[in-house]
Amino acid sequence: MRLTKKRATLLLCSLAVAALASSAIARPVHHHHAAAAAGPAMATGDQLHSFQQQATQERGERRGRRAQHSPASGTRSHVQARAAAQSHANSAYGGFTNNSLVAEARKYIGTNPTGRRSLWCGAFMDMVLKRTGHKGGGNLAFGYSHYGRRISGPQVGAIAVMGRHGGGHVGVVSGVDANGNPIIVSGNHNHTVAESVYPRSRISAYVLPGS
Repeated sequence: MRLTKKRATLLLCSLAVAALASSAIARPVHHHHAAAAAGPAMATGDQLHSFQQQATQERGERRGRRAQHSPASGTRSHVQARAAAQSHANSAYGGFTNNSLVAEARKYIGTNPTGRRSLWCGAFMDMVLKRTGHKGGGNLAFGYSHYGRRISGPQVGAIAVMGRHGGGHVGVVSGVDANGNPIIVSGNHNHTVAESVYPRSRISAYVLPGS
């Protein structure tokens, strides 16, 4: 009888141990299935994020292509050309003005609209005058000393005539700096149209254009 009770007790203990072992084994399996179940949801979220990034990139590329063909692109090119021209020594900006000569001359900063390779400051001045409704003054810089009406000092919109090595120089006054030196927009300034300060002692004549 006692032997039977001992066997029953051992059997119950064995069953209890087996039950605990089964429970311990079952827990990792349960978590594994939960992680596997969560896996596809996470992958779907990653895919959605990837699709969003691709769509954003494609929109950016489309905007870039539109910008290349838009008028603003030409404006940026002109601004860059102006910045390059204004990097020269003594470069300046005469300030905002409604003067038609200054406004027209500034359109070509950073370029050479005359097509001439040398001695083209007079040709540029002639072009600006004609495009603003004035009588042309010819292609020779010194010739502008006898053009229009002579005035005694710098004035916005006046034509400044000066000498330089190998010939004269001419341009339109856009302002005056703090030292009284004229700021002039002219052609063939370091081989381009530029707006720069010139020593007042260098100016031989200021003239206002006629109608």
